[in-house]
Amino acid sequence: MARPSRLFGDRPRLPRPVWLVSWTSFFTDTASEAVYPIMPLYLTRTLGGTAMAIGVIEGAAEALNSVLKILSGRLSDRWSARKPFVIVGYGISTLVRPMVALATSWLHVLAVRLTDRVGKGIRSAPRDALLASWADPATRGYVFGLHRAMDHAGAIAGPLLASLFLWFFPEQFRTLFALTIIPGLIAVAMLVPVPEAAAPLGAATPAPEQMAAPLGKRFSRYLAVLFVFSLGNSTDAFLLLRLSEAGVGAPWIPLAWAALHVVKAVVSPIGGHLSDRLSRRGIIATGWLVYAGVYGGFALASSAASLVPIFLVYGVYYGLTEGVEKAVVADLAPAGRRGSAFGAYHAVIGIGALAASLVFAAVWKAAGAPAAFALGAALALVSAASLFGLDLSADPD
Repeated sequence: MARPSRLFGDRPRLPRPVWLVSWTSFFTDTASEAVYPIMPLYLTRTLGGTAMAIGVIEGAAEALNSVLKILSGRLSDRWSARKPFVIVGYGISTLVRPMVALATSWLHVLAVRLTDRVGKGIRSAPRDALLASWADPATRGYVFGLHRAMDHAGAIAGPLLASLFLWFFPEQFRTLFALTIIPGLIAVAMLVPVPEAAAPLGAATPAPEQMAAPLGKRFSRYLAVLFVFSLGNSTDAFLLLRLSEAGVGAPWIPLAWAALHVVKAVVSPIGGHLSDRLSRRGIIATGWLVYAGVYGGFALASSAASLVPIFLVYGVYYGLTEGVEKAVVADLAPAGRRGSAFGAYHAVIGIGALAASLVFAAVWKAAGAPAAFALGAALALVSAASLFGLDLSADPD
């Protein structure tokens, strides 16, 4: 067995822009995750929505932002500019998110969520390309893992603040939603000193022919396997709804969501750093196996005492996969095409999420929650097995 000091190594020192972008994600998720865990309750109790309404809202929102990620990624490559897309994207989400407080039907929530996802669609691929420009192949996993950890740290703060607010002001969902504009504005302000993308450490500016280089068959095969997995990866709102049906009360749902993100925040940099030193493919496959176990557990268990611990293990899946999947994108894509590559990556995930959420809701309605969760577990197992047939080794910049 490798010694821990050799396995984990020293923590890499990262450039200041990586931290600024990561803090932006922290404050953005503080705002968005104060809303997300109680949205199923708001939709079903206050606005009279159903599980199908949740599936339509979340699936359509993710599909829209996925399409925009393709466009924004390609334009950021063509214009050699990442920062403007990032600022505009975060700005749109900051301004529109509080408007869910004015909703009187689930269709209004759909409109707000779609606009919010427009902002995410504009910013995500250029932001990830921006992050990749400040990391060499030896630190990509850690950079993306740290970014995801800060994102999840915001997702801890948001639900905790939401729970505290709802403890003193029960059922005052609308006021809580309106207050999310405060951390959103802080998030946008953090981007002001961020410079435009830099060349990877030690790398020269990409040549014109590299800017037009194809993404290649290895990248396409990687996306194909990711798509299969995403077909079983429905919105997390269904897990929260399952917890609610098992007896977890409204004030405790945000706390459970915050605890999940504690696990994500702890595991994400570890998973990213391990992928730099070991195998990105092995780390992702392990995460997908954890996902299969969690969804299998949600299919079999029905009590809050059983579901809450399984729900927390779900954070390990995120920590082992989110940052590492993006590091693989940076590994396989030419430097001048990373905006397009990240756009394609996000599109595959989002389109799969749309299909997964709609199918999950339909199976839940027709055959019950256990059957829906079992389907997700089965697709994760198939995807993990398929991943080992791929070559994910990094291409030189």
